[in-house]
Amino acid sequence: MSLSKIKHIVLVLSGKGGVGKSSVTTQLALSLSLAGHSVGVLDVDLTGPSIPRMFAIEDAKVTQAPGGWLPITVHDADPTSGLGSLRVMSLGFLLPGRGDAVVWRGPKKTAMVRQFLSDVFWEELDYLLIDTPPGTSDEHISLAETLLQKARPDQVAGAVIVTTPQAVATADVRKELNFCTKTGIRILGVVENMCGFVCPNCSECTNIFGSGGGEVMADDFNVKFLGRVPIDQQFIVLVETGKRPRYPEGTVINGQDISAAAKEAEAEEAKRDTAQLVLKYKDCSLAPIFKTITADVVSAVEQGGA
Repeated sequence: MSLSKIKHIVLVLSGKGGVGKSSVTTQLALSLSLAGHSVGVLDVDLTGPSIPRMFAIEDAKVTQAPGGWLPITVHDADPTSGLGSLRVMSLGFLLPGRGDAVVWRGPKKTAMVRQFLSDVFWEELDYLLIDTPPGTSDEHISLAETLLQKARPDQVAGAVIVTTPQAVATADVRKELNFCTKTGIRILGVVENMCGFVCPNCSECTNIFGSGGGEVMADDFNVKFLGRVPIDQQFIVLVETGKRPRYPEGTVINGQDISAAAKEAEAEEAKRDTAQLVLKYKDCSLAPIFKTITADVVSAVEQGGA
């Protein structure tokens, strides 16, 4: 069975589109890998599969094996540096082009989700992160039902809920929390994404969308608030161009000066841009934030399995 070698399955959910589920999934995966865990990412957002682009592997081709597919390798494990392996699977790898639309009715979406959960040959994984589409409809119901049928009782660790601070977002995300309650999916915590904007030209971080909505929602549902994540243009540059994040001198996020990389020589910086995505991500202002979020998620998963 496809899921038999996976220790923990974590869903990344939100009832609202555009809140950054794929961004959060990507950074959770990178942070888990940096912590030494073997990680897989399954992208079941069938109409907007963005995980291949997030990991800069859009041109990768899935290998067909007898009875299923082999996931794409982002990087292998490196025991000497404590780096865990990272592999991903997405419908995006099966489409001819980035702009191709998937025009499917509900039954075909349901069949595709079930196929992803049964026909992808994962190796031994500590964590499988499942990036989901917005809403609480076909894909979510199919996902919950299939996991209930195919996964071991202790295998589905729970869900990380993603929202932005505005009331218009949290109103929709509350429906996702209710969905988890009705389907018996444990909530590991809430991430408030896009809470602040890190200016690329100065050291300011401005709350352009407000702040605190996700924390209030978490308190209302009596679930853990995992933290706030600002918008960082350097993370976008890293994903889009592969360039290592660089910040103006004096840029401080969460009390930490992250501008050290900007002080390096030009030649050395160019050389460092050839490194793996996961290593370049370590210089991103969001990396220490997600290190803390990831540690809390791992702790919640382990406590739940105890």
